[in-house]
Amino acid sequence: MNIRAICTDIDGTLLNSDRELSARTIAAVKALNNKIPFILASSRMPSAMRHLQQELGILNQPMICFNGGYVLLFEEGSPNTPVVLDTVQIPASICQTIFDLSNGTDIHVSLYVNDEWHAPQQDQWTEREIRNTKVNPTISKIEEILSSWKSAESGAHKVMCMGSEEAIATMADALEKQFAEEIYVYRSKSTYLEIAPRSISKATALELLLKHSYDIPMAEVMAFGDNYNDIEMLQAVSHGIAVGNAREEVKAVAKEVTLPSIQDGVAVAIEKYLLQE
Repeated sequence: MNIRAICTDIDGTLLNSDRELSARTIAAVKALNNKIPFILASSRMPSAMRHLQQELGILNQPMICFNGGYVLLFEEGSPNTPVVLDTVQIPASICQTIFDLSNGTDIHVSLYVNDEWHAPQQDQWTEREIRNTKVNPTISKIEEILSSWKSAESGAHKVMCMGSEEAIATMADALEKQFAEEIYVYRSKSTYLEIAPRSISKATALELLLKHSYDIPMAEVMAFGDNYNDIEMLQAVSHGIAVGNAREEVKAVAKEVTLPSIQDGVAVAIEKYLLQE
């Protein structure tokens, strides 16, 4: 097996039960010694991924943020000034509709653009995301953010809705009916709805990145994932691996199933294929 690059999801795939990198995972990635690209691909914003890159010793490696909507390169000598390889946003008009649909419900709507997280208030959802991602939001009036985006013809890289299962299900159904061609609506949990541009995915972003920076084909890539937004990526590479806790639909398209994330499944596969003497 000729593996020239690795790409992995983060939450539910790379992290342990404390949503942190285990010592074994850190050791396995560091043992690669930056000889091949090790690319993080997530629905997270850059700041919520950068501290993980630091722990893994891959600050010079690129990252795929917002499920492929924001692809960043980090050049040697300029680690704090990323180069934007690709950026695709949800138009402000659609963001406005999402916000309007949340009125009168218990749904919290957060907006993400570049490396900014705009939350409407400090509530249970905000606190949970701070714990999960180790990033703090800017508390903003969402109406004002949307107004400024409309003036600038800008938008969001991601919209995240958090609320009760019933309200989230209703929101998802409404958005899928109204914007099926424009946005991808993905329930990462029964109480979480993540919304991204329909035209992008982790797979399209990874292919673009590998072609631009490494001249590596998808046929020479190993990728890891656990959820619906990882399916296309696992199908597109030569060796897509699902962690043991992955959804059954993800396991069905994977070439292999490794141990669950809380048992260091990614590290186990790296050791098996790339660190054997």
